[in-house]
Amino acid sequence: MRMSQLFSKTLREAPNGADCKGYEYLLRAGFIQQNAAGIFSLLPLGFRSVKKIEAIVRQEMEGIGAQEILMPVVNPGDIWKETGRFYSIDREMTRFKDRKDSDMCLAMTHEECCTDLGRSVIDSYKRLPLLVFQIQTKWRDDPRPRAGLIRVREFTMKDSYSFDRDQEGLEKVYKAHYDAYFRIYKRCGLPVVAVGSDSGMMGGKVSHEYMYLSPIGEDTIITCPDCGYTANRQVARFKKTYNAEAPKEKSLVETPNCKTIEELCAFLKIDASKTAKALFMVGTYINDKTGDEEDKLIVGLVRGDMEIEENKLQNAARCNGMRPAHPEEIEAAGIVPGFGSPIGCKAGTVVIVDDSVANSNNLVAGANKEGYHYLNTNYGTDYSGTVADIASAQDGYVCPECGGKLRSSKGVEVGNIFQLGTRYSESMGCYFQDENGQRKPVIMGSYGIGIGRLLACLCEEYNDEKGLKLPVQVAPYQVHFISLIKDTEAAEKIYKELEDAGIEVLYDDRKETAGVKFADADLIGIPVRITLGNRSFAEGKCEVKLRDSDQVMAYDLSDITGEIKALLAKLAK
Repeated sequence: MRMSQLFSKTLREAPNGADCKGYEYLLRAGFIQQNAAGIFSLLPLGFRSVKKIEAIVRQEMEGIGAQEILMPVVNPGDIWKETGRFYSIDREMTRFKDRKDSDMCLAMTHEECCTDLGRSVIDSYKRLPLLVFQIQTKWRDDPRPRAGLIRVREFTMKDSYSFDRDQEGLEKVYKAHYDAYFRIYKRCGLPVVAVGSDSGMMGGKVSHEYMYLSPIGEDTIITCPDCGYTANRQVARFKKTYNAEAPKEKSLVETPNCKTIEELCAFLKIDASKTAKALFMVGTYINDKTGDEEDKLIVGLVRGDMEIEENKLQNAARCNGMRPAHPEEIEAAGIVPGFGSPIGCKAGTVVIVDDSVANSNNLVAGANKEGYHYLNTNYGTDYSGTVADIASAQDGYVCPECGGKLRSSKGVEVGNIFQLGTRYSESMGCYFQDENGQRKPVIMGSYGIGIGRLLACLCEEYNDEKGLKLPVQVAPYQVHFISLIKDTEAAEKIYKELEDAGIEVLYDDRKETAGVKFADADLIGIPVRITLGNRSFAEGKCEVKLRDSDQVMAYDLSDITGEIKALLAKLAK
């Protein structure tokens, strides 16, 4: 490809909104261009890199027996209604009516569509197991797109779906994906860790996320360096201690201006572990009879020396969405903000109590009276609610497995795998008949990799102060050929020789200065740079430099294709 004809241009300055290095370089190097918030066009360089990533993914999926299909981006709303997700997913799902006034939606994921296909194909145990995958566009109207391709609204995913007759079959294909994903990331050159995660809207009980550890990540990963315990903080556990003492009778105490745990502890001269802290949220629920949305106040109660993990709270409260409660919504439940607790709250309030509170006695809690708290409150005596683990694991907490110290780090999710079980097959009637003629629901799994996000993370991992330096297996071209000589015919001959040998070449044939050409080569970051200068050309040589090295090598032009092929083979290992 000639740079004079390339459908993109390089930029000298970082565009506004480029909030991380990888995103900045993708824009500046001309890999992508933004069309709207969270919506990007892939330009030729970016498209070539994405296609190389897709090829690696496709090879590994076919290697575990998956068959490639392609499902539509536009889905009929009826199949999403069968699982309830048409109503339960919030405004991230885009819904619309077609000309026949039928409900339609843009697919965020394809569990419903694939289950619909599965029930038309699967009738007997003889048809199982089955495994299919696609590489397809998805749409999720994310309210906060950021970091370029890291968090977008339109994106490309590899999603695969497994159909099995029993749990043993599911676990086998789940393990096959677990291992294949590590091979994919290794071949692309991206370091990842697998962590236990929350299944969220996908359903199912077992799931893992693949995380690229980076400060730009929005997920917090909790790990134990001693035993290897790893989990997303959304579901991470830790070992708790309890204040187990004989319960006492609660008593009212005046606590003027003590609206925070810190102020309360300083006033009463007690440790935060002797208090109960409340978080007030509003959860969205779907009425089973009408299908309408209903809001309910949720009170999460955790010990004062801990924080509430909102994802755990939402799961425990079994609501479809959750947001912070407004003061008037809290007061409507008979609770006084700043001095609030579930004690005496109105019926209909959803109360979730962390086990650190339920198993600790005589805690100080809000009295729902301005300027007052209760001493010696106890779960089961003074208030009730659902007991669950809703506390957030933090750096330095005790590992639940070995008792070591937990550590936290930031990460970007680049893939996920879910054991769906019968979540979709039962609701959509995807059954098979076993050897005894008995109808049973198909056991399913779902497995995803964000293709564009994977490229974005590679650009975060492989860059320096000059630009990108992608691994050869995912770089848009293998060789960047720069000619600085006046003999264009000689340069053209070398370019054609390299291309005829099957080497992917980006040829800078522009009438620009050497400085501009070298700066653009560093910015685009193709692994091997060949420079044809007047002095070296006169000696029958050219200069060869690797993007990630300062060393410049001299290669004979007489065997340039053989030398470059050997170098590329070495880089690909």
